[in-house]
This record gives sequence, structure tokens and C-alpha cells, in this order.
Amino acid sequence: MPTLSAILITRNEEANLEDCLASLDGLADQIVVVDTQSTDRTLAIAQKYGALVDTPADWPGFGPQKNRALDLATGDWVLSLDADERLTPELRLEIKGVLEKPQANCYAIPRLSWYCGRFMRHSGWTPDYVDRLFKRGSARFSNDLVHERLIPHDSVMKLKNQMLHYSFMNQAQVQEKMQRYSTASAQQAFAKGKTASPLKAILHGTWSFIRTYVIRAGFLDGPQGFSLAIANAKGSYLRYIKLWRLIKKSKE
Repeated sequence: MPTLSAILITRNEEANLEDCLASLDGLADQIVVVDTQSTDRTLAIAQKYGALVDTPADWPGFGPQKNRALDLATGDWVLSLDADERLTPELRLEIKGVLEKPQANCYAIPRLSWYCGRFMRHSGWTPDYVDRLFKRGSARFSNDLVHERLIPHDSVMKLKNQMLHYSFMNQAQVQEKMQRYSTASAQQAFAKGKTASPLKAILHGTWSFIRTYVIRAGFLDGPQGFSLAIANAKGSYLRYIKLWRLIKKSKE
């Protein structure tokens, strides 16, 4: 049977990593963890599960960091995971079946995401297919600083069983990630020469709320749907207002 390498990038993920790696039990032949200056028990947990751990001193961005992990993989196939994701028993069996009789070189896994007390089944979060399982050598990650994506050489097939994604456990995590990602997104957009203004920030924020809560039926996700729509609106606003500030500063 072909071998499988599971690859992850981490930073202070002790709250998530144990459950993530435990969900790989009986499936992965190799676990690769590329860590960025964790100060908690992340490295100890990774070593507990026999992971190959690399700790580069710099942070090049999500895409390049994932490619570093990919370069350390030795399995015939690669499964890319985030520390807050879990494989279900049904998904593990499906992946084993793919490894035994592959019909494509890359597979997208449906993801069911948790937001502050609820799995979100609307709001644009379901179905959420992510390209994660691929034959080594058939795909690379984009070099984006944030919002990286896997770039497969061939067509992608979809798996049936969902992966669980415990993305946001509380509002503190929502706010922290919003600030971090909006800053990185603004820097990335600035490097690409994109433009922004306060009006564009307001319009994008407003549209983001309408798209999440109305068009994508976020209202069916209850209070969490409304909260997510507000968070999406604020995150979109922040991306553009931070980009505008970078542009303004560059002209001073």
C-alpha cells in the first residue's frame, strides 16, 4: 500500500495539536510539523506522536511555510492539515480506499467548521471543499503570505466524508485572527500594487455582511450566523482600511 505523509505548520497550538494528531492514528506513515517559535507544548506534543519537527528561524508566510513542510515529506501521498482540523473515522477509511485505488492525483475534502459553539451549515461555510490530499510531486502551495492555496497539476476529485474544523472556539480567537489576517492581507495587497480608500473599505464591509447573512443564508445559523456576518464585515473593512493606510504612508 502507498505511504502517506501528513504535514502541518504550527505556532502555539497545544490546545489543538493533540486531537489533530490523534485523528491520524493508523493512517499516516509520517508526520511532518514545521513550527514557528512556539512557546507552549506544541513541540512536545508533536514529538510524542513521532513527528519529524523542523523549527526554521524565520516566517516566510503561510504558503512558503507549507512548502517547507511539503519538502520534508517522504510518503507517496501527502495530506495537508491545520492543527485545528480533525479526521473522522469515516474519512480515514475513505482516504485509505483512495490510497489503495487512486482515481486522481489530488482530492478535495469537505470541511465542517465550528464557530463559537456551533457547526456552521450555511453562511458560505458549507460545503467547504479544500484540496488537501495529493500524490507527492503533483502539487505545490502558492507563495501567498496569507490565504495560500494548493496548486495541483491535474484535475481534482471530491471525497464524501467531512473533516471537522474547530476554527473558532470563542470571540477572542475571532478578534485575534481578524487583526492578524487583515494585516497580512493588506501587506500582500500593497505588495501587488492594489488600491484602497475609506469608501471602498466601507462598501466592501457592507457587502461582506449582506453576502454572509442574506445571500448565503447566515440567518439560518442563528446567533452565530449573525456574529459571523459582523466579523466578516469587520475583517473586510479592516483589510481595505489597513491597505489604504499603507498606501498613504508610502506617499508621505
